[in-house]
Amino acid sequence: MFSQILCFTLIVAVVIAQDHGHAFSSNHISRHDGHHQTVHGHDHGHDHLDYYTHPKYEFEYKVEDHHTGDKKSQHEQRDGDVVVGGFYLNQPDGSDRHVDYHADDHSGFHADVKYSTHHLHHHH
Repeated sequence: MFSQILCFTLIVAVVIAQDHGHAFSSNHISRHDGHHQTVHGHDHGHDHLDYYTHPKYEFEYKVEDHHTGDKKSQHEQRDGDVVVGGFYLNQPDGSDRHVDYHADDHSGFHADVKYSTHHLHHHH
């Protein structure tokens, strides 16, 4: 999953940089690998060892293309079983969608979705 996110953000950055002179993108990824822990398991009558590392990371990216109007960003951080993040998207109708989300093993996934519209003023 981590490598897919990294690959996606790099592809978006390269495409935008090549196709549009007035666009920019940015991304930041930090991965914090912990020490591996040995986990003893029992599967189909056989004992086995697994290795578990405490998952911890954070990433963010932003794309803003004034030529196409494509504007979006996302940020997320994970520490163990707790994931907190959000994203912003300028939708095709001109409205903005802001989503903040939180997930953990205790309460599951919750998202707060807000929409805002920009009022256009016409001058005669």
